[in-house]
Amino acid sequence: MGKHYETAREIYGQWGVDTEEALRQMDTIPLSINCWQLDDLTGFEDFDAQLTGGIAATGNAPGKPRSIEEYFRDLDRMLALVPGAKHLALHSVYPLTGGVKVPRNQLRPEHFAPWVDYAREKGIGLDFNPTCFSHPMLRDGWTLASPEQEVRDFWVEHGIACRKIGESFGRALGEPCVTNHWIPDGSKDTRVDTLGPRERLIESLNRIFAQPIDRRYNIDSVEGKVFGLGVESYTAGSHEFYTNYALTTGKAIVCMDTGHYHPTESVAAKLSSYFAFGQEIMMHLSRAVRWDSDHVAIANEDTVAIMQEIRRCKAFHLVHLGLDFFDASIHRVSASVIGARSVKKALLTALLEPTEVLMKAEAAGDLTRRLALLEEFRMLPAGIVFDEYCQRHGVPGSRWMEERA
Repeated sequence: MGKHYETAREIYGQWGVDTEEALRQMDTIPLSINCWQLDDLTGFEDFDAQLTGGIAATGNAPGKPRSIEEYFRDLDRMLALVPGAKHLALHSVYPLTGGVKVPRNQLRPEHFAPWVDYAREKGIGLDFNPTCFSHPMLRDGWTLASPEQEVRDFWVEHGIACRKIGESFGRALGEPCVTNHWIPDGSKDTRVDTLGPRERLIESLNRIFAQPIDRRYNIDSVEGKVFGLGVESYTAGSHEFYTNYALTTGKAIVCMDTGHYHPTESVAAKLSSYFAFGQEIMMHLSRAVRWDSDHVAIANEDTVAIMQEIRRCKAFHLVHLGLDFFDASIHRVSASVIGARSVKKALLTALLEPTEVLMKAEAAGDLTRRLALLEEFRMLPAGIVFDEYCQRHGVPGSRWMEERA
């Protein structure tokens, strides 16, 4: 232990916080890192593929991998700079098929078997995502809610295939895979029939989730959004829609992406409404800048507030933490590292909060003391404890940019 850490440990101890316990807890809470930041969500189907379906990766920074070999080189570099428990979240456009083209509705666990070997080697878990965009069967902005039966059937088959792949990950690695379903379906301008697409979406989801899968191996989540590019006026899969679907069917949990809400909404403020009913949540941590949802996550007040809310509700057992962003304007590996480390810093800040002191002041009605302590606690030396955490995991601390490969 370094002398700076010993000082920080003593400071926290004065407020009844055991930094060693916080570091122990850090190792029990994995962070699922999105694989698609490294290549702008191009995937392995076609390295010249263009994003469609209401999403875009902006920027032209050099260094985007142009082959699977280059991609794995970057992935190794990224994982080596992120301390602690990790998952890797894959999209279905990252199969390893030896160059054989496999239609998305015919993907099978064997097409991702090398990923399982990679995960075992790195000591990480795997999560999964169907890819319902950047494809000819995304017709006029519709997939699972499409008015065309042929289109819906294709994406239902894709969703079923992805659940089986997720289950195979969970069985092979011994921890559940979260298979997260997001679709871009919506309308650019005012829509008259808003109910029809949602009724079709319910039917499609029910078909995807018809076959029960042991939750020890696969947990399905459904992710809402305010809007996407080209579907600004109406989104079939909104937050309210998926909340109702999850709670009334029990077939999936809700995924909240922190960039998928109105800029004035607080995602942290929503969480306890789910915890009160014992509901699990999948979190996608990204950073919204005005209406753009996919900036690199940072340890800002919003991210820290989410972690503090989970901690205060004693609900880490109900939450799956993940990342979802892609920024092509900066070095892609570094962007992924910054996002992952920032979320872990926010998590540690919450675990180091003297929550019991705050709860006691609030319960006594001493609101002045509560506010004063909240402000004083912002300056406690969490960064020094994070550096200690990195050191224990053999990962560079705050000077990692100077040591990266």
